[in-house]
Amino acid sequence: MNRSDLIVHLAELHPQLLAKDAELAVKTILDAMSGALACGGRIEVRGFGSFGINYRPPRLGRNPKNGDQVKVPAKYVPHFKAGKELRERVIPKEE
Repeated sequence: MNRSDLIVHLAELHPQLLAKDAELAVKTILDAMSGALACGGRIEVRGFGSFGINYRPPRLGRNPKNGDQVKVPAKYVPHFKAGKELRERVIPKEE
């Protein structure tokens, strides 16, 4: 599901919402989440999972075309960890 699918689904679930209002709601939520991560914060949605920032130290990588070593700089990358409820819905327990 992508952003436009989410907007359409939200508008279908709530007929009182115009597609424009559903789009604004989705944009507002995603912008708030992006802003929190950009400031180094953490986002936790109970029953779904948590988003955070992981630090990747500098390292030596390889250029896949010619095999030369390349310095890869340090960077921060977003990380998602699924919550228990989401994991159980995606991968049900075997009985």
